[in-house]
Amino acid sequence: MQPYSRLVIDCNRRPGSETSILAESDGTTIPGNQQPSADDIAMRVREVFDPYHRKISSHLNGRLDAGRDTVLVSLHSFTPVYADIPRPWHAGVLYNRNPGLSLAMFKLLDAEGDIVVGNNEPYNVTDETDYSIPVHGEQRGLLHLTLEIRQDLIANKVGQTAWAARLARLLPQAVKKAG
Repeated sequence: MQPYSRLVIDCNRRPGSETSILAESDGTTIPGNQQPSADDIAMRVREVFDPYHRKISSHLNGRLDAGRDTVLVSLHSFTPVYADIPRPWHAGVLYNRNPGLSLAMFKLLDAEGDIVVGNNEPYNVTDETDYSIPVHGEQRGLLHLTLEIRQDLIANKVGQTAWAARLARLLPQAVKKAG
């Protein structure tokens, strides 16, 4: 629920990583990101990145302190074409060290039969390229999943509702299988 564009600072990248503040995105130069000063970078971390992750940590801490079962789902979208290469997937499940929930969700989505599902595609999760799952999921030992949905499939209310219904139906099954 980040209200800022990832082009200001990508909240799913470690500050200081080469992909944290992109000078170019999919062939488009980002004027405000051309050689940002150390003060500008620090301001983006302080004003955008840190509050976002403090809120996630606070929410997770509250659930854990209350003894509530907690599953972390990191939901993202991806473009249907990247660098002029079409992407065949409708959705992708991503993972790093603990693939249990992601693989359970992959099997359930794949069994639907009407979509192409990527297994660690179109991306994969690493400590260098991701932040939320390694920090909020893996370090806490939480059951977790990163799910990517192709942007054109959720660009309108109909697609959003269809995917919400699909995930509401499948996620509890995946948690049960992985748990």
